[in-house]
Amino acid sequence: MHPHLWYPYTQAKTAPPPLKVKSAQGIWLELEDGRRVMDCISSWWVNLHGHAHPQIAAAIYQQAKTLEQVIFAGLTHDPAEQLAEQLLPHLPSGLKRVFYSDNGSTAVEVALKMAYQYWVNKGVNLKVNSGVNSGANLAEQRGTFIAFAGAYHGDTFGTMAVGARSLFSQVFSDLLFQVEYVPFPATHLGDTTVQSQEDAVLELLKTKLEQMPYAGILIEPLVQGAGGMRMCRPEFLQRLRQIANQFNTLLIFDEVMTGFGRTGDWFACVKANVQPDIICLSKGITGGFLPLAVTICTETIYQAFYSDDPLKTLYHGHSYTANPLGCAAGLASLKLMQENESRFKGMETKHRQHLAALETHPKLENLRVTGTIAAMDIVTDAETSYLNPVGPQLRQQALDRGVLLRPLGNVLYLMPPYCITDDELTQVYKTIAAILETL
Repeated sequence: MHPHLWYPYTQAKTAPPPLKVKSAQGIWLELEDGRRVMDCISSWWVNLHGHAHPQIAAAIYQQAKTLEQVIFAGLTHDPAEQLAEQLLPHLPSGLKRVFYSDNGSTAVEVALKMAYQYWVNKGVNLKVNSGVNSGANLAEQRGTFIAFAGAYHGDTFGTMAVGARSLFSQVFSDLLFQVEYVPFPATHLGDTTVQSQEDAVLELLKTKLEQMPYAGILIEPLVQGAGGMRMCRPEFLQRLRQIANQFNTLLIFDEVMTGFGRTGDWFACVKANVQPDIICLSKGITGGFLPLAVTICTETIYQAFYSDDPLKTLYHGHSYTANPLGCAAGLASLKLMQENESRFKGMETKHRQHLAALETHPKLENLRVTGTIAAMDIVTDAETSYLNPVGPQLRQQALDRGVLLRPLGNVLYLMPPYCITDDELTQVYKTIAAILETL
């Protein structure tokens, strides 16, 4: 460990020393010790087109020669305007207003603030549900959000509050606001119970909404990421939208991970044919080059803030809001996505072909795939959590074979850059098969 660095999600006393990366090209990481390792997790799910892609690098370089950064309050610039203009046509048509920030957690944080203040600006008397009936009029309470069990939305206090109360947030639990949770109807290949699961979840949701109104419903559409790559069907999201409409509740899609092709279409909301009221995007927005995020809402929400009253302003911003270099990278990445749609739209078929060969393996269960994301659970006697000891074992064995994986406990998943070749993907699955034989 470096004597001055504090690494994320790392217990420095017990973790192995980090591997030093010298350079990277495409899917390959070049380590300082001379080894080459395939990045099969897209460097924490951000890299779309491969490392050091020349078109994105050139776009950043050209932008840096003219405008590298400028305050975005009271000033604007072409890269931010162009990225918004070119991004919106790939989203449902009702999403109209783009708010820039700099990472996934803040994209969701902004969405929570938008949703909450939307009701305030409309004159609704918000009273946060304390979980105890204090005699307040429940019909006036819109201060609470509904979220899904197992969710992860970020590491800020607001996003921890709407995520699962888990290992990541339990030490801060006394500081987090109240949230109502409903189960996430996770499914997998060959699942015969998914319809009844969805019915039960939606009935529970309706019961909660009948009892009192909520500020909004927040979900990771189609795939829960850090919660274990748990997947749901598009049909569930369609019914969820109908219920949100029925009870006049805002629907927020956290597509920080699922956006920009990960689910096999441009966005999960597009694949599911569902328009959320607010969508959160980050990770892949710059192709994995620079931090950037957007929170996009409907014109209806925006108009609730458009006022002569200064108190109706959304008082939120970041030093690097709409950074021109990030926006330039985003524009170059969008162009690459348009030119290479077949890569992310065709990867699910390839995953399914490889998963079919593993489907009956005694060490695996709950095989699942959505677009470019494939996942499976390792059968283990230990607790199926983030701290399951099989995770570090799998990671090390994969590294020894030249493949970078980062299992979520006993959940093994693949989320490679779209530039991965058929032969490279085959090599990855052969590596997984070899590792399974050692367990």
